[in-house]
Amino acid sequence: MSCSSSSGSEEDDEGMESYRKGGYHAVRVGDQFAGGRYIAQRKLGWGQFSTVWLAYDTRTSEYVALKIQKSAAQFAQAALHEIEILSASANGDPSNSSCIVRLIDHFKHTGPNGQHVCMVLEFLGDSLLRLIRHNRYKGLGLNKVREICKCILIGLDYLHRELGIIHTDLKLENILLFSTIDPTKDPVRSGLAPILERPEGNPNGGNTMNIIEKKLKRRARRAVAKISERKASMGGVVFEGAEKSQKNLDGIDARCKVVDFGSACWADKQFAEEIQTRQYRAPEVILRAGYSFSVDIWSFACTAFELATGDMMFAPKGGEGFSEDEVRWFFVVFRA
Repeated sequence: MSCSSSSGSEEDDEGMESYRKGGYHAVRVGDQFAGGRYIAQRKLGWGQFSTVWLAYDTRTSEYVALKIQKSAAQFAQAALHEIEILSASANGDPSNSSCIVRLIDHFKHTGPNGQHVCMVLEFLGDSLLRLIRHNRYKGLGLNKVREICKCILIGLDYLHRELGIIHTDLKLENILLFSTIDPTKDPVRSGLAPILERPEGNPNGGNTMNIIEKKLKRRARRAVAKISERKASMGGVVFEGAEKSQKNLDGIDARCKVVDFGSACWADKQFAEEIQTRQYRAPEVILRAGYSFSVDIWSFACTAFELATGDMMFAPKGGEGFSEDEVRWFFVVFRA
């Protein structure tokens, strides 16, 4: 989920089934939060625990990312844990130079589906995953990779040495650029005028399309893009508007920050034995041999490889009689 949409997905919509008691809070453009301080502008993304909205802070006249957690007890507890981690990070970094997403505010909001813990985060841009997709899964130039890696390492050094925190889920999705790839999607650079009240007409907040219709349109666009790429690779005619094989990344700001601390932990207060997304999982976690800060460095190395090549270093698939972790461990041993 981009734009400081910490833990958000850049895939299809979240669906309607989780908009129920204990689930997501239904937000409409123009909805107000925290006594009217924050006004919802548009949805940025979603995750298994929350949705994230671009919001306008009427007190500071700035755009922020509003993360609204599901209301069930386990999700509320996870949000409070993330607030604890992010508060420690913000308190230790008054200059906001640690390359860690900044928590601005937090509060609780009561709606039809229960009470939701909300976090207000600084507005950031697209994820590194979206940058790789924008570049059609080709490796980035090494200068870009170095600049990105420098920011990630600054963030990890701060977490590890200064705070004693292990992120435990470092990956492309959880690293956000300072700004959006497309300047028109950045509310500051595009000069977007804030929406200060709910648009009239559509009760869902303006030009909101049906979720099924949005999915169908997205699939159609992907199908056209795939056909265009296939024709281009065969020397055929490329559809008008099809992407070129190479992208110009010169104008994209490669500075970035680490986000999504929902599964982060203190090094001396670990609460989960199985951590990390499988493709970025360190050997000691697979072997259940205990873990420390080095697991983040392993994930960082996998991320750097992916940035430079466009491919995952490890993409295991399970099979009959063996698990994905066992396949991955085989690759670790025999690549060494």
